[in-house]
Amino acid sequence: MPNNLVVRVNASSPALQEGLRAIATELELPGEFPAEVTAAAEQAAAGVVLPELDRTDLPFITIDPEGSMDLDQAVHIVSAGSGFVVHYAIADVAAFVEPGDPVDLEAHRRGETLYGAGSRIPLHPPALSEGAASLLPDQVRPALLWTIELDEAGTTTKVHVERARVRSTARWSYVDAQKALDDGSAGEVLQLLREVGRLREKQEIDRGGISLPLPEQEVDEVDGGFELVFRQQLPVEQWNAQISLLTGIGAASLMVGAKVGILRTLPPADPRDVSRLRRVAKGLRVDWPSDMDYPEFIRSLDPSRSQHQAMVVACTRLLRGSGYAAFDGELPEQTRHSAIAAEYAHVTAPLRRLGDRYAGEVCLAICAGTPVPDWVRQALPGLPKELQDSARRAGAYERAVLDLIEAAVLADRVGEEFDGVVTSVREDEPRQGVVVLAEVGVEAPVSSERPLPLGEDVKARLETADVAARKVAFTLA
Repeated sequence: MPNNLVVRVNASSPALQEGLRAIATELELPGEFPAEVTAAAEQAAAGVVLPELDRTDLPFITIDPEGSMDLDQAVHIVSAGSGFVVHYAIADVAAFVEPGDPVDLEAHRRGETLYGAGSRIPLHPPALSEGAASLLPDQVRPALLWTIELDEAGTTTKVHVERARVRSTARWSYVDAQKALDDGSAGEVLQLLREVGRLREKQEIDRGGISLPLPEQEVDEVDGGFELVFRQQLPVEQWNAQISLLTGIGAASLMVGAKVGILRTLPPADPRDVSRLRRVAKGLRVDWPSDMDYPEFIRSLDPSRSQHQAMVVACTRLLRGSGYAAFDGELPEQTRHSAIAAEYAHVTAPLRRLGDRYAGEVCLAICAGTPVPDWVRQALPGLPKELQDSARRAGAYERAVLDLIEAAVLADRVGEEFDGVVTSVREDEPRQGVVVLAEVGVEAPVSSERPLPLGEDVKARLETADVAARKVAFTLA
């Protein structure tokens, strides 16, 4: 299965838990924070200085998965004439972390928060990520306050960021926020989030952007075995994500204009990959008209349908090759993110991603008309490699966890045959490739005595499902 899926394990199986521990050891994942890092975080939390600008008058809200404590973002939206003003408060990690201090050095070692099966390995110590820096309700916090003005169509007309003290007035889960919107009990901010979110979704379509509707996976223990269940994203999650995208696009415009900063980039999809996907769609019996481009096709998919779900998985191949581009004085050759169809930067999750702290500081300086801090400029050249290395580790972790879960789900089904479609074939060995099984939502290696039929329906026999080795393998029946 692809990266970026959220996996929750509601199972106490010793084999599964042992497998998770083995992954952590094998990948040399960070463990507990060293004592000096924890102590430095606690000291910073106790001694934080709040910004002079007081915007606690704005009734911010946060919207996150149930039980989240590391709250990076809080939103407030108001109507302004025929348009809107979006206030987006982002946790101010730099208010607590000094360049070169123990927390900073450990954050550079980790790179980003790692998410596995119902657990996480945080970027910053809990005293900050779940405490003093988190935008928890009814707490005054230092923040980077983004103010983004939109016209009646949702087009950005002005972007500004500054330091301010803010206070969230409510913590919403996605489920509760969606329920309030559906039953009519939602307040003004949630209602405007829906309105602006829909406008920004239309803006995304108009500029040719795409958002893959990747579901969450939940693994439940049922009658001594495991069952894989998919949970689709709620509309409010997508509207909330549009506010983050809006801010990232605004941040990128500031940095590109000033010719200093760090962007998130993605090259255009390879036409050969698009051609392969058309064959996969045919094999899955998912209609893809010849005159429809791939962004429009992806938007037409309904992941609640098994064939469409498998198609979404296959479409992640179009989004490979993402990276970071740091620059200072001269723009890089590649500045755009092809999936977003715009220039884009990560700035909205500094509690969970190292690079967001640096990009936020660049934007603050640009808006204030002051020089970018030396500690930021000195770090920029090395940041892309650091962030790419941590992203690779995160990808390896997610891949290992998903391999483990797929093996556990299929462990008692060795010898069974499944309907599937071959989604890729190795160029150097056409008898080996990958098969997607819509019934169980699994993407796994497949081999055959003859060249694999790319994009065609096949019967795949499960030959191996080894939990300890985290290995699943099929052959063509």
